[in-house]
This record gives sequence, C-alpha cells and structure tokens, in this order.
Amino acid sequence: MSIQDQKITDEPKDRSCIPVCDCWDLSKLFKDEDEWEVALKEFDSMIAKIEGFKGTLGLSPEKLKECLEFNNKIGILDERLGYYAQLRMSEDGGDSSSQGRLARYMNIASRSQTASSYQTPEIQAIPDETMEQFLSSDVLKDFVILLEKILRYKPHILSENEERLLSMQAEFSQTAEKTFSSLVDVDMTFGEIDTPEGKKALTQSSYGSLILHQDRGVRKSAFFQLLDGYEQHKSTLVNLYNGSVQLDVYGARVRNFESSIESSLFADKVPISVYDNLIKSVHDNLEALYHYYDIRKNALKVKDLHLYDCRVPLIPEIKMRHTYDEAVDMVTKSLEPLGSEYVDILKKGLQGGWVDKYENKGKHSGAFSAGSFKSDPYILMNYKDDVFNDVFTLAHEAGHSMHSWHSIQNNQFQHYNYSIFVAEVASTFNEQLLAKYLIDRADDRQFKAYLVNKQIDDIIGTIYRQTMFAEFEKITHEMVENNQPLTVDSCRDLYMKLLKVYFGPNVNIDSVSDLEGLRIPHFYHAFYVYKYATGLSAAIALSQRVINGGQNELNQYINFLKSGGSKYPLEQLVGAGVDMASPEPVNAALGVFKSLVDELEGLLK
Repeated sequence: MSIQDQKITDEPKDRSCIPVCDCWDLSKLFKDEDEWEVALKEFDSMIAKIEGFKGTLGLSPEKLKECLEFNNKIGILDERLGYYAQLRMSEDGGDSSSQGRLARYMNIASRSQTASSYQTPEIQAIPDETMEQFLSSDVLKDFVILLEKILRYKPHILSENEERLLSMQAEFSQTAEKTFSSLVDVDMTFGEIDTPEGKKALTQSSYGSLILHQDRGVRKSAFFQLLDGYEQHKSTLVNLYNGSVQLDVYGARVRNFESSIESSLFADKVPISVYDNLIKSVHDNLEALYHYYDIRKNALKVKDLHLYDCRVPLIPEIKMRHTYDEAVDMVTKSLEPLGSEYVDILKKGLQGGWVDKYENKGKHSGAFSAGSFKSDPYILMNYKDDVFNDVFTLAHEAGHSMHSWHSIQNNQFQHYNYSIFVAEVASTFNEQLLAKYLIDRADDRQFKAYLVNKQIDDIIGTIYRQTMFAEFEKITHEMVENNQPLTVDSCRDLYMKLLKVYFGPNVNIDSVSDLEGLRIPHFYHAFYVYKYATGLSAAIALSQRVINGGQNELNQYINFLKSGGSKYPLEQLVGAGVDMASPEPVNAALGVFKSLVDELEGLLK
C-alpha cells in the first residue's frame, strides 16, 4: 500500500451519501457481511486441521504437498477475510461494526499463525539428501520456489519451541511503534497556527500542508511549533526509538545474522552493498541538489534559506479542475506507451469498481492500492477535482494495481505476492510517464515550470531524503550493535550532521532542526525507506527504456510486472533491463535530476 497526504477542503459527507457508482465493489471478496461471517467461521474451524500435519512433512513428497496445498487453501481464505475487513475499516474508521469485524479476524489470524509455527522448522529439519529427492520429483513442482526460499533461511531458523516463543512475541514486539503512534498522533498537542485563512489546528496531518503554505510566516510558525512539541517529549521519543532498534538487533542476533541490516535485507536477497552503493551515489551527486537550493533561495527572494523554505512549491499549484473521469482519461493516455491491453484493462478497472473515489467522514486519509489473489486490485482515493496532484496520485496507485493484476494473472498463490523492494517501481514508473506526457504538451511556461519543479521535489523527497533516513538508520543500528548508547544527544548530533551533509552550505539549519529525526514513523520499520529511493531510481531508468525503446523493452517491462514474487527483486529488475546491484541506475536517476534542475533554472529566468 502507498499512502500520501491529501488536502482537506470541504466538510466530508457521511458514507451513506456517497453514490454506489463512486465506491469500490468488494463483491469479488464477499457479496455481503453475512457471507464474510460464514467464511470467518470456516477459517476458525480450519485451524484445528493445521496440527494434523505435524510430524508428517518429511515422510514423503506427497505428504509435504498435502500440507502445502492446505496452506494455500487456508491462506487464500485468510487473505480474503483480512482484505475485506481492512478495506471496510478504511471506509469509515469510526464504524463500530467494522472495528469489531477487523478485531475478530485479527484474533483468529493470530491463532492460525501460532498453530502453523512448527512447519518451517520441520521442513528445514528434513535431511538435505531427502529434500533433494523431494524437489527432483514432479509431485512438488508447483512449490519448488516456495521451498527453496524456506530452505534458504535454514541457518537462521530455530527449534520448534523457540520459533513458537518468537511467534508469541509478535504482538507485544510492536509496543514501541504503537506507543510512538499514540503519543504523536493522539496525546501530543501542538496548538494553532495563524494563517491568512484564519486559525488552523497544527497536527501531524495538517503540518504537511502548512509547511507548503505560500506564506513564509505560516511555514516558519508551523516548523518551530511542531518541533517544540517534540522537544517537550524528546526523552520519551528517544527511549521508544532505542527500544525499537534494540528489538531489531535482538531479532538479528537470535537468528544468527551478523547484523540487523543483513537480517532485514536477507528476505529479498539484497546484498548490503546495494544499500551502501545508494548512500555513496547520493553523496556523489549532492552538488546538483545544492545548486537547486540556490535556485530556490533566489526564486523565493529570501536572504537565508531555512528548512521550512525547502518544500514549498516555487510555482503555486496551477488552478485547474479535472473531474475524476477526466483524470482517468489523462492518466490512461499518458500510459499508452505500455500498450493497448494495459490501458484497456486499467481504464475498465478505474471506471468499473476498482476505486473508492471520494472522501467521506471517517474514511482513511490519502490513497493506497490493495490487490489480493481473489479480488480486484482495489484503490482508495480521496480525489478532489481542484487538487492537481491527485491526478498523479491516481497514476501512482494505478501502477500498483496493474502490478498486482499482472502478478495475480500469471502466478499461483504461493508466489504471486511481490516484494516491497519492487512495489514502488511500477507506481513511480507511471508517474514518470504522466509527467512526460504533460510536460511534452505544456504550452504554458508557468505550467511547465510547475511540472518540472514537481519532478525535482519528488526526486528530492524520494531519493535524497529517504537516503538520508536510510543512512541515519544504518548508523543508529551500528551504534547499538557496538554497545554505544542511543541518547537524546547522540541521536540529535547524528541527525544534525546528516542535515548539514544533505542540505549543503547554503541552507540555514536551525538548532532545533535535529528534532525532526524523532518524528519519522518509518524508523519503526527499520531498513525500509531505502526501497523508496531504489524504487524510483529503477522506475526512472525503466521508463526511459520503454519510452526510447521498442517492443523488446516493453515486453521486458511487462514480464517484470508478471513475475510477481516468483523471483528475487534484483533478478526481476535485471530481467527488465536494470541492474540495481550496480550504482549506475541511481547515478542515472540523479543525472536526470540535474537536467531537470537546469531546465527549471532556464524556465524561471
């Protein structure tokens, strides 16, 4: 799922007031709540059968296949139930029936996971010679990929009892993350901000729009007022983050990994060199970023450029109105380089039940795509006709959904689900095509400058900024692994050093700026954010190949979408024409960034 902040303009309607034609059609999952309830009881009853396979998995390939086929059956049902419950919850988070539905599902899903915790250790306990014989038989041909992935973890799997204990820790291991979320989203208050439009409450959500306000005083007030709230809770926040890092280090050591970063990257078979190459490539390409901040300083006509000046659009958002159907038309036309089949399937989905289009009271904010094996690849939007960026959001989520559609159509359940490492490639690829489509057709200099500036700021936010976060995570985990304490001072000192590196000599870094490191929720999912940077880098490279190439380049990209989770991410991208094990894609993406900066400089003159 990909979630982006959306601006709120009008008072949202009750869910019941939204026309059915503007809501997603969840009947592919369940036709109604009664059918879901029947399926939940079936799911609950199936848990008892999981124990029946215990002790049989190494007897024969037929016995192992029987268990794996049952896992598929219960897994598909589990996924259908979970997606329905979560999607209904996202329609209106305040609806008590949706809350209860999701809670009941989570309880049974947790018991199912605990009941099956013996299976991976039992499969890995099968002698190597025996497993080789199993895999060479036709009986397990549909499960070879799955089994090879399980066996790869063999050095890192514990005994059955130890695995059971770890699975029982799953819920309370989220304490640091949940407490952080409750503290910053619920308990902490930040007051109000005076704006030309009147007083506005400062919250985690509203900060995203206030820091983009054209009035510099509004941006400055929001910046300092928000960080002042973090200043008052800095010790608690550092302790929460330290607890999260300690848990990562503990988990890696328990499973016999050399480091927490190796543990995190292991599932995707990504070498640490990819992570390190990303950081090095970004460091090698900072001059273009520094040049952009000089351009920004001149364009804003400020004596000193501060962090609260670095995100506001240089060209205010163009006042345009596009209906949802007009946005669909714009997006699908921009994606014509992907072929008529891709466009026809997408257009039918966007206009025929995939999308929950508009905001309503209690609805999940932002946007996401949710594709599961037995349903359409649904999209949640909060589309607004007068927010031009929502057209890009639609293109982004459509990329996710078409990735899911191709994966589902071309893979079995056990390996259809693609990795997060490649998830952002298809979505940002679509944004690249939409941007090119609009820039090529822009006959207004200001509109073209707006589009180029948006591309620049997107690359900064996705490659430069996420890489800074990734570097912070790598260093903090190394500190804990080397028995160096994470304290308020050590975290702030490190974050300040990184801010100075990534913003350069001509941006004024106020002393409180280092508190920003305490408010990044992604830090509670360690070594995740680098995937945004590698994803956009790969998307830029692949979009250039498809636009400038022929049928072969297009086929390679479509085959990448079709591969689902049947291959490891780096292998998938190599097949599409991009080698993320080398620094070249990141360097090439930042070369595009430099050319965009030069183009913007010319347009602003």
